[in-house]
Amino acid sequence: MAMAFRSAIRNTIALRHAFQQYSHFHSNARVLAPKVVATRVLPQHAQARLKAQDFELVQWPEDSLMPRDKLLNDVKGAEGLLCVLGDKVDKELLEAAGPSLKVVTTMSVGYDHIDIATAKKNNVKVGYTPDVLTDATADLTVLLTLAAARKMKQGIRAAENGEWREWRPNWLCGYQFSGKTLGMVGMGRIGQAVADRLRAFGIERVLYWGRREKPELKGKAEFASMDELLKESDYVVACCALTPETKELFDYEAFKKMKDTAIFANSARGGVVKQEDLVRALQEDLIAGAGLDVTTPEPLPTDHPLFKLDNCVILPHIGSATIEAREVMGDICIDNIAAGLKNEKLRCELNH
Repeated sequence: MAMAFRSAIRNTIALRHAFQQYSHFHSNARVLAPKVVATRVLPQHAQARLKAQDFELVQWPEDSLMPRDKLLNDVKGAEGLLCVLGDKVDKELLEAAGPSLKVVTTMSVGYDHIDIATAKKNNVKVGYTPDVLTDATADLTVLLTLAAARKMKQGIRAAENGEWREWRPNWLCGYQFSGKTLGMVGMGRIGQAVADRLRAFGIERVLYWGRREKPELKGKAEFASMDELLKESDYVVACCALTPETKELFDYEAFKKMKDTAIFANSARGGVVKQEDLVRALQEDLIAGAGLDVTTPEPLPTDHPLFKLDNCVILPHIGSATIEAREVMGDICIDNIAAGLKNEKLRCELNH
């Protein structure tokens, strides 16, 4: 009996020791889980998937810019960072993260808010979300072009403030698209999608300017010099990347070359326009109107002169703002983070 009792005691001690080892192992596993910082809450389905991932998630819960000091503190020791356009991922931030940082992914096509050179130096992979924004952004670009051409801003205001009276032959008359010429500045995926959509409205001729001529567009669009495009187009649409070559490409001299009946639309980056020159061009009726989804800065101050102009339609950078596009963007970011933590090639990786 005594021997059986002593044996039971030994077995109990052994089981307790084994349990302590098991608990210690899993405690360490939790501690060693990679840390990932997300500066925004993702759309519903992508957010659920993000929270189910096997890493320590540190996420800013507000629908606003993550405070810089908090981001600098939270990113310390992180292996992954999921950011958006408003987050400045510069040398200071990358250095604050330290050598553990493996991957940064931005929920955007643009990546000019990321210090690519420092990321490369620190062996940090950079991911982004291309392609999925094409339809959403093209749709909105067409909307802006139509809104500016058909005086949508003035029309809405007239309906709201009582200017809508009897029918008048010359009141709120804009421009049609049939038989007109479209000038695309930037003819990538989004630019081509915009051109395809506007052809359905009767656009007869499409000119485009970019880094190179695209043989695959022969018969559908004509490669032109910038001067030719500006002078001959009835609608000038910017869908180009912001580069040293395109920075403030649309200045006063550019607007002077355009027809005084021309409509300008920009869904690219605010930086491709010299904004004070656009104000002047609209005030002087050098062009008929403008539709903007992007400005400098963002958000644009509510007292900015552009808001006071009847012939300028401004939206708050919502080119990709569809449920479908944002969910896919979230999924790509999660895939990028997961691959980066394993030192694998990202689903959508910048080759820097």
